[in-house]
This record gives sequence, C-alpha cells and structure tokens, in this order.
Amino acid sequence: MIFQNSLKFAQQLDAADPLGKFRNEFYFPKVKGKEVIYFTGNSLGLQPKRTQEYVDEIMTDWRELAVEGHFHADKSWWDYHERLAAPLAKVVGAKPQEVTVMNTLTVNLHLLMVSFYRPTPKRFKIICEEKAFPSDQYMFNSQVKFHGLDPKEAIVTLNKREGEHFWRTEDILEKIKEVGDELALVLIGGVNYYNGQVFNMKEITQVAKEQGAMVGWDLAHGAGNIALHLHDWGVDFAAWCSYKYMNSGPGNASGVYIHEQYLDRSDIPRLEGWWGTKKETRFLMEPEFQPMANADAWQISNPPVLALAPYLASLEMFEEVGMEALIQKRETIVQYLEFILQEIGKEANANFQIITPEERGCQLSVLLHGQGKALFQYLMDNGVIVDWREPNVIRLAPAPFYCSFEDMYRFGQVLKSGIGG
Repeated sequence: MIFQNSLKFAQQLDAADPLGKFRNEFYFPKVKGKEVIYFTGNSLGLQPKRTQEYVDEIMTDWRELAVEGHFHADKSWWDYHERLAAPLAKVVGAKPQEVTVMNTLTVNLHLLMVSFYRPTPKRFKIICEEKAFPSDQYMFNSQVKFHGLDPKEAIVTLNKREGEHFWRTEDILEKIKEVGDELALVLIGGVNYYNGQVFNMKEITQVAKEQGAMVGWDLAHGAGNIALHLHDWGVDFAAWCSYKYMNSGPGNASGVYIHEQYLDRSDIPRLEGWWGTKKETRFLMEPEFQPMANADAWQISNPPVLALAPYLASLEMFEEVGMEALIQKRETIVQYLEFILQEIGKEANANFQIITPEERGCQLSVLLHGQGKALFQYLMDNGVIVDWREPNVIRLAPAPFYCSFEDMYRFGQVLKSGIGG
C-alpha cells in the first residue's frame, strides 16, 4: 500500500477498517474538550464501555445474595475464573486447561519459579535479557538468593551489540548453547518493554530445550498484541498482566500458562492453597492437597471476582474480533504511523530514529535526536498521550482496538507543530 500523509487518506483507511466500530466501545479521556490520541495502551489500556455492566452484575449479586453469590449468582463466584480460560487460551495459543487467572504478574512469576527453577550444583544459571523490566530483575535476584546462590554467578544477561538498540537472535542462541548444561532456565520478556522488539520465541524455546533447560516467557507486552503459540512452541510456562493490551483495568489480574505435561501431577513442587485443590473435594476440608487437573492447581486463593469481571468483559471483545484480525490491523496502523513519523521528520527537518526492529508488535520506540522532554510535554498538553523513557525516547503504541488511522495523521500534525516545523 502506498501511504499518504493527508487527512482524507487516513479517513479512507478508517472507512475501510472492519474494526473501526470498536473504537466506540471505549471511553477516551479528554484534553481541552477533545478526545485524546491515545498511544499508551502498552502501559494501560482504555476502559471498555461494557466493563461497567460486568462489575455492576457482581455488585448486585453481592447486595442481593451476599455469601450465596458464590454458588447462586448467574455467574457463580466460586468458578468465575473458569470462564476466562477458553478465550484466553485463544489469545496465547494454548489449550484451555493450560491457562488460569490469578494474582498479579510478578507474584505469578515468583510462584512459577517455585515449580520451574530447581537449581542443582551443576545446572543453576538463568538467562534473561539485559535491562529486563525492573520487576523481573528484582524477581530473578531474590529467587537466586533464596536458593543460596550469587546473582553475579547465576544470572546471565543477553546483551545487545555495541551501538545497536536491539537483540540479534543468533547472539541469543549462541549464548544459550554456550551456557549449555549449566543452564536451568531461560526467562525473557517476549516483547521488550523499552524498544518494542518481539523475540523469536519459537526458536529460542527450541534451542533452550535442546540444552535441557526450562523455558518461560514474561508476556506483559505480548498478550493481546502479537501471535502466540505457547503450546505448539513447547514453552514450559508463561505469565502476563491483563491491563495493557487486554484492557482489564489498572493493576488487574494476571494470566498464567503451564504446559499440559505438568498438569494433573502431584510430584510438581508448588506453593499450594485451598483453591488449587480439586473442586470435587474442596469443601470437604480434607488435610491433604489434591491438585486440580489443570493450571488451576497453581491457584492459592479464591478468585477476586470484582477484578476478574473487567477482564471477562474485555475477553468478550477478543472473542468477537479474534487475534488474526487485530494483528492484521496492527500491522497496517503501525506501518502508517512509521510513515507519518518519516514524513514529519522530512517536513520539519527533524531526526527521529525508530529503534524498534522489524520484529515488532504494536509499539514504536522513537529516539528523539535533537529534541528533549519539552517535546513530550508539548504532545501531552495537546492531547497526545505518549510515554517517555530516559534518556530520550517516546513510546508509541497504537492499539488496534481503539486507535484510528486519523489519529496517526493528527498526531503527525501535532508533532510537527511541537518541533516548530
């Protein structure tokens, strides 16, 4: 497609967009009386309008049924989380029994490490990317120390080449083979939060498994954004938050994937709790833990249904649209955004370096050579909600559910004005 930097062209793309109607399914903040151009769905997705109905349903049941809502609500609370498994499985490429929802992301990564990081004197090293999201770094360090190991010896970081802004797959595979039989676990953010790079999860998983290592993925920026095939790739485990591309609300519940080979087994080490034991015998209050036959065996406490309600509302839309259609629009709208950035750069004689490689999802990270944080503030003051990362990067994530092609054009005009073009 030959793009044009014009309002008419952007509106033509919107008119032909089969997902365009879903924009009206979301609430937009306003700046100066106008709906914002929202580029931060990679940090917090907008609120779907249907969310209120799902939350109100639980509030009504609580008011009218009280404790009986656990079993007699239309969507009974004691198995509420089970309604999320099937639609989530489609989003991440898993079987429904391999997916559950519980806790929050870093809590779940810690719980999964109990099961999948079992260091021995020989095999104890963890491979992760350099400058992983801080929460992941803290988690790695504390887990290694918990096992009495030195993080400097146990944690191996994957580094970019000098002067480059992205990781090369061949370097990652070489490092995995180099660590070899000392490697216990590979755990990487599937989509890097800073530069937006999508890692070759299939190949990395395969090579790590050949070395005898466990493989997990932090999919905070992957779930609801990119095509995932966790089961077919043979991934051991994964976890993700739900409040970015999945629009479930701030700090909301985390999804978990565990490969079916680990299900319905009592020999897997895990931290156990009441909600992980079999439903059939749970209320017999027996002293011995009998794990659920699915990923719910890793649940510890009863599900927070008020938190799960917005997630279920959002997943209803994912069911209606499907990941294939979302990804198709995502590719086109990100390409158009890239085109707009290049055109404005030429028109305004500005140097914008996109540091996101071709292996990408919804996000473009832009290095603003010659521009400072004042430009970021100008965008924010004029209704373009973007994300600033030090030293001089703005992250732009045009989520396909609610961003329009006209948004991309109008962003370009605000950007041009902000740099005095």
